[in-house]
Amino acid sequence: MMKVEELKLTSEWDKVFPQSDKVNHRKVMFVNRYGITLAADLYEPKDAVGELPAIAVSGPFGAVKEQSSGLYAQTMAERGFLTIAFDPSFTGESGGTPRYVASPDINTEDFQAAVDFLSVQDNVDPERIGIIGICGWGGMALNAAAVDTRIKATVTSTMYDMSRINANGYFDSENSESARYEKRKALNVQRTKEYREGAYVRGGGVVHSLPEDAPFFVKDYYDYYKTNRGYHKRSLNSNDGWNVTGCMSFMNMPILCYSSEIRSAVLMIHGEKAHSCYFSRDAFEKLKGDNKELLIIPDAVHTDLYDQMDVIPFDKMVEFFRENL
Repeated sequence: MMKVEELKLTSEWDKVFPQSDKVNHRKVMFVNRYGITLAADLYEPKDAVGELPAIAVSGPFGAVKEQSSGLYAQTMAERGFLTIAFDPSFTGESGGTPRYVASPDINTEDFQAAVDFLSVQDNVDPERIGIIGICGWGGMALNAAAVDTRIKATVTSTMYDMSRINANGYFDSENSESARYEKRKALNVQRTKEYREGAYVRGGGVVHSLPEDAPFFVKDYYDYYKTNRGYHKRSLNSNDGWNVTGCMSFMNMPILCYSSEIRSAVLMIHGEKAHSCYFSRDAFEKLKGDNKELLIIPDAVHTDLYDQMDVIPFDKMVEFFRENL
């Protein structure tokens, strides 16, 4: 028997974007296959009738639904879709303990649980469900599309492959057995220390003070997560980050192993000047079929696709989902 945990959900509008008067909004909860209750914001077009196409949205990795995913969900609801933006397991308002950990398995399951929820709503057409994954959740969205045949269309935006970056480092700069061994060794020393002391240590989010010589991608993250533009009190990236050992399993549990077998439609979107663009370019090369597309946005950087309304190609996304849902 599925049991929904009673989560404490805020009733105030605490998003980093303004509330639309074109959609209805409410909080919802649903349970994943591991018994973790997830919290989500549901957006639906006002005066909508009949069964609607639906979209589940999550990301960026280390963000919460009050940030970029909520903006995507609300905007797509304005365009006629019923949408949910959810907090992944162990983060935000969702359940799961310990807090601030990630899992390639459980986080892929989070997307599938969102599809479970949408599939049984009276005002959703269960044959017209898609997903949007932002940043690290782009990789999770592709992973979910590879296993869940109910997902009819997938959009990834400014995608990260979290297995690749944890195993290989940024730009594959640590892609060697010796480098991985040293990381594993340090993480396992940390595990023993934490178990002995009975408490998990946070690894730190985006830097609190931006060094003058910080790489551009660090400045890019700072401009979103640490300023009024995108800061949120429940966001891991805006505050103390994941647990030090929170993403350890990604190092030897690669996602996207079967992405070449995705039969449903996929649209991958990335900024031309994003430090992360190589993730989308390489992942796209593995996809097969004429219903797959890679859209590179000229001059855009990684976080432009988090919230810049003149950069995010919502018209293209609407066209894509209308054609494939």
